[in-house]
Amino acid sequence: MSAPGRDELVFLPLGGSNEIGMNFNLYGFGPPEDRKWIVVDLGVTFGDQTTPGVEVILPDPTFIESFRDDILGIVLTHAHEDHIGAVPWLWPRLNAPVYATPFTAFLVREKLRDAGLLDEVSITEVPLDGTIRLGPFELTLITLTHSIPEPNGLAIRTSLGTVLHTGDWKIDPDPLIGKKTDMAAIRRLGDEGVLAMVCDSTNVFVDGSAGSEAEVRVALNALIGQLTGKVAVACFASNVARMESAIVAAQANDRRVCLVGRSMHRMTAAAKSVGILSGAEPFVTDSEAGFFPDDKILYLCTGSQGEGRAALSRIAEGTHPHVSLGQGDSVIFSSRVIPGNEIPIRNLQNKLSDRGVRLYTERDHPHIHVSGHPCRDELKQMYQWARPEIAVPTHGERRHLLEHCALAKDMQVPIALAPRNGDMVRLAPGHPEVIDEVPSGRLFIDAGMVTPENGEALRERRHAAHNGMLNVSLVLDGKGRLAAGPQIRTLGLPGDEDLPLSEAIEELEDEARAALENMDRSSRGDDEAVRTLVSRKVKKACQRIWDRRPIVETVVLRV
Repeated sequence: MSAPGRDELVFLPLGGSNEIGMNFNLYGFGPPEDRKWIVVDLGVTFGDQTTPGVEVILPDPTFIESFRDDILGIVLTHAHEDHIGAVPWLWPRLNAPVYATPFTAFLVREKLRDAGLLDEVSITEVPLDGTIRLGPFELTLITLTHSIPEPNGLAIRTSLGTVLHTGDWKIDPDPLIGKKTDMAAIRRLGDEGVLAMVCDSTNVFVDGSAGSEAEVRVALNALIGQLTGKVAVACFASNVARMESAIVAAQANDRRVCLVGRSMHRMTAAAKSVGILSGAEPFVTDSEAGFFPDDKILYLCTGSQGEGRAALSRIAEGTHPHVSLGQGDSVIFSSRVIPGNEIPIRNLQNKLSDRGVRLYTERDHPHIHVSGHPCRDELKQMYQWARPEIAVPTHGERRHLLEHCALAKDMQVPIALAPRNGDMVRLAPGHPEVIDEVPSGRLFIDAGMVTPENGEALRERRHAAHNGMLNVSLVLDGKGRLAAGPQIRTLGLPGDEDLPLSEAIEELEDEARAALENMDRSSRGDDEAVRTLVSRKVKKACQRIWDRRPIVETVVLRV
């Protein structure tokens, strides 16, 4: 337990531990009654089949919101959505200055502009390798390599010790964009003494190394050179090095490049703001691309994960206003399948194949994609450089974190802890341990509104998706007698030859009529009593007919 009046250094993940994505990490320093905080990253994750209608999910900031006056700053390690995507949604609840490198700051400003918050948020651009001083914390940026420009680790120095917070990273010997991993800085940090390393766990089960973007550039150039017809390359827009490789391959093979998808345009603007992509030929608009011969155009598309509203999905559906692909054309998926996206990606690829499009993926062409996260050999190298006293894995599911702890122990790290979201870990002084569990969870963006994770609307939507819905309409006269109906409309309930849906509805209408007729006259004057009884009887009949209990809405009208 914490001791009043004694300075402590604590680490508290509120997102990104026991899950991949939605990174939201806190560091606190000082006595428990007067602790100062910094926030490292403020990201989102995305909905799936279990969250119908919900596309964006936020970490719940309720705990730290109650200490908002003690938040010294929000420091962003890089510009991926799972590290910056929640800033426009949650900043009003935290109200702290934001620190980021130029590329990341550009994209954050765009998000804040869209949210109408740009003039309210203080954003400080920090140069690469720069230092930020926030109260008892001194943070120095350490250049790493990843799948987006300007990824940084943080050396967080305090009077109780130094933490190396890696963010997302890999060791790329030839990253194409940006500098190589600053191994000398990490070694110097190790020589000074690293109290704890809070480290990416995404690829802890993958042997070897992630590979280099330079390998991808060679593979894309060779593959595109073999293809005829129109070519589309689908990749993450945030991977500017991959975009540049596709652009270089297109130019080498006498093709002009057309960007398709809003994210492609936004990331290109961010890259050009910091001097990247300056050598690319002017892009062709999607309305102009159709005038080029098929073998003279390359489309650089969003939607590699099968996102329904992304460019590639609209092309596959045949609903894109300017871009079409068909027999003799090719789509290169220069990306990996993110766990959970298998079904939409498979559906997307089947639709493209049905149009006669030839597909190329990392399964049949392994070198057209490399991961942005460290595999086991890279993790071992990082531990050899940093030599921390404590390993704190993050950015991984439970099995990733526990395997990462085992790897750290194999690397002779004395202590390894795998906190869950909400576990407050005291790193110093004394023996590192979980000293508290604070509220944590998720907030859903539902129709543009922030709602609780288990809000009523989503519960009803899930219930309706599984069990169906039906509406019962009754018209009663002044004496409570049935004047019209009951009339039942169903949604999502089946029928077959043995029991057509029309017959099932008649049976339900009989149940509703019988329920009303069995009520005493005085109760029929109470609309709520009528609704409750009729709904209950109809729901029981549905259980008998379909072995389901749909949502039943009973409407009572009086004449």
